[in-house]
Amino acid sequence: MSSLKTHYQVHWLTGQFCGGGSESMYRQSIESRVRFESCLYLIVAALIFGMFAISDYYLLGITREFYLLLAMRIGVVSFCLMLAFIIGRWGGYSRKVWLHALPLWLLATGIILIVPLRPESLPTQVTAVVVATMAFYLLIPNLLTVAALASLYLNIGFLVFAVLFAALGPMTMLRIALLLIMANVVGFCALLRIESLQRKQFALLHEERGQNQQLHEEIVRRKSLETQLREVAERDALTGLNNRGHFMNLAEKLLQHSQLEKVPFGFFMIDVDHFKVINDTWGHRHGDWILTKIAEVCVQSLRPTDVIGRFGGEEFVVALPNISPEDAQMVAERLRKQVADLPLQKEMEKLCPSVTIGIAIAHTQDVDLETLITRADQMLYSGKRQGRNRVVMYDNPRIIR
Repeated sequence: MSSLKTHYQVHWLTGQFCGGGSESMYRQSIESRVRFESCLYLIVAALIFGMFAISDYYLLGITREFYLLLAMRIGVVSFCLMLAFIIGRWGGYSRKVWLHALPLWLLATGIILIVPLRPESLPTQVTAVVVATMAFYLLIPNLLTVAALASLYLNIGFLVFAVLFAALGPMTMLRIALLLIMANVVGFCALLRIESLQRKQFALLHEERGQNQQLHEEIVRRKSLETQLREVAERDALTGLNNRGHFMNLAEKLLQHSQLEKVPFGFFMIDVDHFKVINDTWGHRHGDWILTKIAEVCVQSLRPTDVIGRFGGEEFVVALPNISPEDAQMVAERLRKQVADLPLQKEMEKLCPSVTIGIAIAHTQDVDLETLITRADQMLYSGKRQGRNRVVMYDNPRIIR
């Protein structure tokens, strides 16, 4: 937090960020707005400056001084309009500060040049200089340092030319100087406050966005952790299949849906034959490998709508919604044959893996999941008693082998 405050610290005199990177970011964020406002207010200032040619005519008439003033005003207005166009097309407040500063110096020069050509209208010109000074600070968007330098150039140049061409007395000059100093102080303090407040607002907004981003990242991380925890809670660590609890929840929902749709529902109980012998002969590592391979075969043999889980040890269970007894028998036989054809590791070449599958089919709504598990389990042990490596099905009320 302390580094963030240092990064967005505002200079007490210039109103700008102390860090160059922060200042550049701020200027880029307001670049489009500053470009539009610069063009708009520069056009307005140029038109106002040009309109005073009417007062020149009434004061000077058709004289050499009038033509000089008219030419000067036309030149200043033309350059200002051209600069407004250039700023609108290519101005960049963050990179081309000098381009935005140029109109201030141009207008200031034009105002100063009025003094030698209309010295008798000095009181009116003092008012114009005060208004122009405030406009430099508060109307035409620019950095505080740029506005201050342009205003000092305007005020000092005006005083010098007023002394040279209007024969000001010391007291009059002092009063005008004090008035201009007051205008500069007010304009400087007002713009300093505006610049500081805008940058502090930007810093707070940027900090808030950073905190929102961190919060978003934390939410994403927590969701990822929740997903991982859910996976751990719902998946069997060895085979990646649904664990017993999660499988039971899924199977219960599938059974209820099948009963609502009045379609048959199948249930497999699968047991790996002679699995204890496999563990005792080749070790638990090879036994685990056999279980993972059989799990892969089961997944490949089933339909996308079927749900499989590890029931415990070497037993697997499958829920098969909307399946006929004949199709269930066919799926189970295909699964049994694919297990028998499993490619084995070299040291296990003598092993002939096989599974025994007990099937139960529910046709009516009065059969619950526990009943199906019991029937499939009965068929499984019936198959084991008959020699294993076979499929046995319980289909109300028949038993099909």
